[in-house]
Amino acid sequence: MCAAETGGVFHRARGRTLDAFPEEKEREWKGPFYFIQGADPQFGLMKAWSTGDCDSGGDEWEQEVRLTEQAVEAINKMNPKPKFFVLCGDLVHAMPGMPWRKEQTEDLRRVLTAVNRDIPLVFVSGNHDLGNAPTAETVEEFRQMWGDDYFSFWVGGVLFLVLNSQFLFDASQCPTLKQAQDRWLDQQLSIAEQRRCQHAIVFQHIPLFLQSIDEDDDYFNLTKAVRKELADKFTRAGIRAVFSGHYHRNAGGTYQNLDMVVSSAIGCQLGRDSHGLRVVVVTAENIVHRYYGLDELSENGIGDDLLELMKEN
Repeated sequence: MCAAETGGVFHRARGRTLDAFPEEKEREWKGPFYFIQGADPQFGLMKAWSTGDCDSGGDEWEQEVRLTEQAVEAINKMNPKPKFFVLCGDLVHAMPGMPWRKEQTEDLRRVLTAVNRDIPLVFVSGNHDLGNAPTAETVEEFRQMWGDDYFSFWVGGVLFLVLNSQFLFDASQCPTLKQAQDRWLDQQLSIAEQRRCQHAIVFQHIPLFLQSIDEDDDYFNLTKAVRKELADKFTRAGIRAVFSGHYHRNAGGTYQNLDMVVSSAIGCQLGRDSHGLRVVVVTAENIVHRYYGLDELSENGIGDDLLELMKEN
């Protein structure tokens, strides 16, 4: 099944942009809005983690299907509707070439076709989507299934940048692809730096850091040299926030004026957080976000204080 066959839900990014949001209509600030961030549905990890066989043990994913269905139902009930729903990587657990990948992908796509057609989906690539050391072949597989692995789009005067963070983690098998993203990113940051947008926000799978710019290198963050160089580029350009997943726990911190937001998973939890989603409200001055457990969001919806922010002129 190709993305186009699913209708209006899957607005695949092509040509480094997202056709759901024509730039000529979205460059101007139109007032507060919100979007939903999710991460790591990762169909198959819950079984793999429970058995201790994370490489090949993900042969069941009914729990992740139910959780993602619950997330979709909660999003569809929201009023007003979010501008979009972004999934920050690790869509399925099976890495390229591993058993169950096709079946996990088909089931995730089936669940996501239930998202209201007025709520575009934005897909971010993660390490399980591309492999820890991506190749030209695994990147192309992702592009064919989910769309471009890096791109930008505008919503209501806000510039959003989607990055392939695997190039920042290990590009040894595809250095020319990383160089192309680097050049593209510099061009996009120059637009943000010239303050031609109300805000600029980044989505990527692997966080720059989990708590502090100076923390030790870890599987769940980028190396110190990479994160510092990138964070300095972001702050110079006026990027306000980076939203990521990968950690399967909520975390984050600040660096200068940059908010590093690490959201826990829709799927398998590695800490004490609930399976959940993050609601992000963008106002003229601020970016306000809150993580909700799926049960809370399903039963109560978005908090009145966040809804009130969207009424401001």
